[in-house]
Amino acid sequence: MPWNTAHLASFGIQSIMVVEDSPVQREHAVSLCRHLGIELIYEACHGAEALQQLDMLQLKPDLMLIDLNMPIMDGVELITQMHEKGWKIPMLVVSSQQLSILNAVQDLSSTLSLPMLGSLPKPMRLEQLESALQHYSQCKQGHVRSASQRPPLPITSQDLCHAIDGDQLEVHYQPKVDIRTGLIRGMEVLARWMHPELGPISPDQFVALAEKEHLIFDLTMQVLRKSIVQAETWACSGFQPKLAINLSPLLLDSPCIVSSISDVVARHGVAPEQVVLEITESAGVEHLGRAIAVLTRLRLKGFALSIDDYGTGFSSMQQLARLPFTELKIDRSFVHGAHQRRSLGVILESALDMAKRLELVSVAEGIETMEDWRLLQRCGCNVGQGYLIGKPMPAVEIPAWMRQHRMRLPELRAFHTATASA
Repeated sequence: MPWNTAHLASFGIQSIMVVEDSPVQREHAVSLCRHLGIELIYEACHGAEALQQLDMLQLKPDLMLIDLNMPIMDGVELITQMHEKGWKIPMLVVSSQQLSILNAVQDLSSTLSLPMLGSLPKPMRLEQLESALQHYSQCKQGHVRSASQRPPLPITSQDLCHAIDGDQLEVHYQPKVDIRTGLIRGMEVLARWMHPELGPISPDQFVALAEKEHLIFDLTMQVLRKSIVQAETWACSGFQPKLAINLSPLLLDSPCIVSSISDVVARHGVAPEQVVLEITESAGVEHLGRAIAVLTRLRLKGFALSIDDYGTGFSSMQQLARLPFTELKIDRSFVHGAHQRRSLGVILESALDMAKRLELVSVAEGIETMEDWRLLQRCGCNVGQGYLIGKPMPAVEIPAWMRQHRMRLPELRAFHTATASA
């Protein structure tokens, strides 16, 4: 079947650069590209030559096909050099290297925020290239969005003080559901700030500012109060999800943090057992003895404790051994795509097995595909959250989400239903 060049043009592909040291493989790639209707094709026999050409081109190619193992400059160094020069050209790796190396290159491009379409084995086939090019427009749109993202906004501690005092902070909720049944287990509480003049402020930006300027206590208590008031409202209608609230490790040095949290919860008739305090594992604790005392007191009062972003720091085992956690929350970097990558799957299974042996509730975040959901079911994960289930949303949107979610329960339970009937 002849290729529809008008269809190809609809993806915005006008030019391609092929970087390949083998003349035979390079000629083959060029031939396939021409067969697909691409007329403007640049060729380079190694990374250094590709950089020289790119330096001279005012209009960069729409896409690059890159080999990895090349003389003078290999594909990995080429990708790194492109990042240093600020060139965010979508790439497609064409290589016969083992899967672990290809996965590492994919992770490299993600870390450097470079658009990567994926990888194809050698010798490249027409249908494989066609399928990869069909993802080009999506990749290009993502590149345009990332390029157009605003730099960090010029907010000050005074702005944040005004936001806290002026009640500008909002609370959104992301559903957490039982992996086995799909039923709602809780909501993660997330702070949002809509500045009246600057628009939405990234949580990463204002939380970091709050920690730096000693405003994290006031910020946390306002978010806690709003979420607890919402929990009180939900309880009147018979809905009592557990609330997962982020607790900065810096607050573990505060002498009044235990009483402050306890007073807010008690004031609104919410049981401490309904609140999960998430402590980021990758963040350091300056005074370990004080942290152990604070977290132990919170556990004595009935609050659940979660080690958040597990697997992203260097003290995972130490913190699990020393601190009285009740929940292990696995970082999304070990969840998303774990069904495709054996290394991620092994790490994920190991973390879930450890949680089970330690009698901790296991929570997986960042679930975006049904394949990842099914893997978590097979591995025995307890609770999951992510865009597959629901995005963070204001409380007013929760009832509509719940109605839609109830309709999806048979699909989410399909794996266990099939297993039970086998």
